Amino acid sequence: MPGNVTRASAALLALGALAYTAWVLEAVLRTGLDPVRTYVSELAASDQPFGTFFRATDLVSGALVLAGAVLGWAGTWRRGTRGSGQPWASETGPAGESVAGPAGESWAVRPPASEAAGPGTLDAGPVRRRVREPWSVLGWGALALFGAATVADSRLPLSCAATTDPACAAREAAGLVPATHTAHAVSSGLAMTGALLALVALTVAARRYGRGRPLARTGPVVVALELAATVWTLAAVAAFEAGKGTWALGAGQRLQVLLVAVWLAVLAYSLATSGPAPEEER
Repeated sequence: MPGNVTRASAALLALGALAYTAWVLEAVLRTGLDPVRTYVSELAASDQPFGTFFRATDLVSGALVLAGAVLGWAGTWRRGTRGSGQPWASETGPAGESVAGPAGESWAVRPPASEAAGPGTLDAGPVRRRVREPWSVLGWGALALFGAATVADSRLPLSCAATTDPACAAREAAGLVPATHTAHAVSSGLAMTGALLALVALTVAARRYGRGRPLARTGPVVVALELAATVWTLAAVAAFEAGKGTWALGAGQRLQVLLVAVWLAVLAYSLATSGPAPEEER
């Protein structure tokens, strides 16, 4: 991925991660919601005092992450480089083998022209072509899904906070709430599914393709914690819907979304500190 595209993607993802943690402002804002028991999305409900603000931050964070993911995906599929001289040290490898390239890219080294054409032929240097990396493509696509679904979330707010308002909970159980409740549940599920896939796929890509960057080192820890937080959140949601309490639903979900933001920040830092892809030589 060329340096300017890498930097742009990193900046967008970093800003998206920051916007995605706007809910921490509930520590200083009088929202009236208990962060240990309530859904994060209830901060943005239509009847909440700061609902407009939190819906706006959701919209901004989703749009930024979506744009950053699209740039990341585009960079992953960029055409490779033809070298007319000596190979770059970071890409040198035996002919026919894949070697690691920067920021979601892999390169295949083809033999010099003299080696392919036989003795007495002028050596034009190794020629490289892009090698598809399924984990990278899957990861960037999943991250784009997360961003798009988060944007949809912001446009499909809950009408009330069912975890703290018994009347709202009763209307929800009776199916008397607006259709946005069901739509919001779908978009939220898609967002978290995309986030989990992106966390796993891009972390695997960073390790599998030999890039010793922050994501490769710390990604597995964040992924493990995210999976644990997701299990906690799903169990708490099931308990709440079965009328058995909230099981600290709010705390589990807040940990879940915080870890997504942390991972996005690590990904952004990894992209920002990675070397740019070599330009095509002609």
